[in-house]
Amino acid sequence: RTGRLHKSFNQAATATGRLSSSDPNLQNIPVRTELGRCIRNAFVAEPGYRIVSADYSQIELRVLAHFSEDPAFLDAFASGQDIHRRTAAEIFGVALDAVTPDQRRIAKAINFGLVFGQTDFGLAQALRIPRAEAHAYIESYFARYARVREYMDSAIAEARRTGSVSTLLGRTRPLPQIRSSRPQERSYAERIARNTPIQGTAADILKLAMIRVDREMVRFPDARLLLTVHDELVFEVKEADVAAFSVWVRDVMESAFTLRVPLVVDVHAGPSWGAAH
Repeated sequence: RTGRLHKSFNQAATATGRLSSSDPNLQNIPVRTELGRCIRNAFVAEPGYRIVSADYSQIELRVLAHFSEDPAFLDAFASGQDIHRRTAAEIFGVALDAVTPDQRRIAKAINFGLVFGQTDFGLAQALRIPRAEAHAYIESYFARYARVREYMDSAIAEARRTGSVSTLLGRTRPLPQIRSSRPQERSYAERIARNTPIQGTAADILKLAMIRVDREMVRFPDARLLLTVHDELVFEVKEADVAAFSVWVRDVMESAFTLRVPLVVDVHAGPSWGAAH
């Protein structure tokens, strides 16, 4: 008995390669709802310690930029622009500083929706807009980011040729449904062909970062890795070490793998998991 909550992590339970958590599942606690924040605030550091959260910023979109080599995506990330604001400016044909919060919200939904294989129907439901309007947004998106569409089309073609999809690091997922005679099965497989290389590569990068962190954390003997949640690593770190640890973990995670765009890690600390966001 340690007085702490213990859970299990599952290495091969998800199709995309992400780690999952069970008994209990600590990866499903919402971060933006009031209840979720209350639950996260219940996870507190030992006296004299702080919770440190290190989170990859928009890693799936950075992987998409790498795969597609779209000039606008590459430029936005290379120059440190807000990718959702940049996308809104491209879609709506306005200057960056003229983008409204609602336009950015729509652009964000499209950016992340496409990574997860969302259709115009799904986007319409997410934004509560007519399907025709959602379709127009997606077409405008692909008109501005033509290389993204080319990448997605080529990913489907390659999956049809090989019957599988692979991450950037070579992890392969069989996809026999891509050759199905049933349109619904084939359509589902096409979405997988588009998004698995992106989500799977992001998962691979996080695991590489975890290996490096584990190997090199001996320089902080009082620190411990508590939890991984999607693109985030959560640590318990001695108060006196928080500043140095934050610089170190950011460097380790940002240099875990090299893409055509920089990896960016946001690091925050607080007395609880909720306060570290």
